[in-house]
Amino acid sequence: MNEPLMSAYARLPIAFERGEGARLWDTAGNEYLDALAGVAVCGLGHAHPAITQIIREQAGLLLHTSNLYRIPWQEALATQLNTLAGMERAFFANSGAEANEAALKIARRYGHGRGIDSPKIIVMTGSFHGRTLATLSATGNSKIHAGFEPLVQNFIRVPYNDVSALEQLPGQLRQDVVAVLLEPIQGEGGIVVPDDTYLDQIRAICDTQDWLLMLDEVQTGLCRTGRWFAFQHSQSQPDVMTLAKSLGNGIPIGVCLARGEAAQVIQPGSHGSTCGGNPLACRTALTVLETLEQQDLSARAEQLGQRMLEAFRETLRDLPEIQAIRGKGLMLGIMLDRPCGKLMQAALAERLLINVTAGNVIRLLPPLIISDKEADIIITKIDKLIRAFLKNG
Repeated sequence: MNEPLMSAYARLPIAFERGEGARLWDTAGNEYLDALAGVAVCGLGHAHPAITQIIREQAGLLLHTSNLYRIPWQEALATQLNTLAGMERAFFANSGAEANEAALKIARRYGHGRGIDSPKIIVMTGSFHGRTLATLSATGNSKIHAGFEPLVQNFIRVPYNDVSALEQLPGQLRQDVVAVLLEPIQGEGGIVVPDDTYLDQIRAICDTQDWLLMLDEVQTGLCRTGRWFAFQHSQSQPDVMTLAKSLGNGIPIGVCLARGEAAQVIQPGSHGSTCGGNPLACRTALTVLETLEQQDLSARAEQLGQRMLEAFRETLRDLPEIQAIRGKGLMLGIMLDRPCGKLMQAALAERLLINVTAGNVIRLLPPLIISDKEADIIITKIDKLIRAFLKNG
């Protein structure tokens, strides 16, 4: 079916031709409820009028000039993001992986500036940071590593949500550490929500050791968890933060934000991107930010997400096969005691789009504009799907 394409994806046998809000229609005209939002990309849903209008307008004016020249829309977007996140400078790329590559380069250059010849970065088990060689090396998943060894070196892996693992690192390892990279909530790892004080404790260690705290908010950022950024559930400000996915609502864009010394290390010639931060992507992203703010979608995600979380815990409480129901905002996970990848295909038959990650976690990332009625449909259908799966295998 996909002979012209490399076999990079195990695609489901369906193709979509249009969308509106939280709904999609396939090429046969069948309607689906989208509880995945293109893997947390379409936070404003599909064919949002404001996004559609601005893309049309900008496409008729200018798409690309390169970063050899000033790009006013890029400067405006950087200013807005830095203000929202409490950061100072931005580097624009085209994806989350590229944004994380920029963060890793910042950390290494920061280390060399401190006289460290072999800078090391602490990363977490169960993490996901991308599929470029450096970001897959930072990722805490051996399946993603397989076949691409030797990996990029100088990553120290420790358990997620375990502050003592950092405190107990041998002195010989600690002396070359320059940064800690982590996700405030692990998405691909199974919607793993750490303890409330986790980030604050990591921040305190970084301050003591003069390490950079680098947060991958590619999936958690931009109102998904009920705040503009997931780190804002804590008291801790990162030194470096990455965003992508929902920033462009489907237009590819990524950004690495930094403050303090970390904001100064990238200089002309040390990093770059041909298409990163082009006029179309940046003007679209500015419209995304404006819409998120106008519709107060962070508060909406917090309230609706909590209601859905409580509803799942109530409707599924009689099933011992459910190991955990967790999440924050509209980033929800239901963990089963067995692999449940078959549920993605089963959900299609119910005209529902979901995802299974970490093998046994149903991951729900609906558009932030989803209605109460649509949320209730998701809850009812997921309950039905899980019960049928557990009964029939």
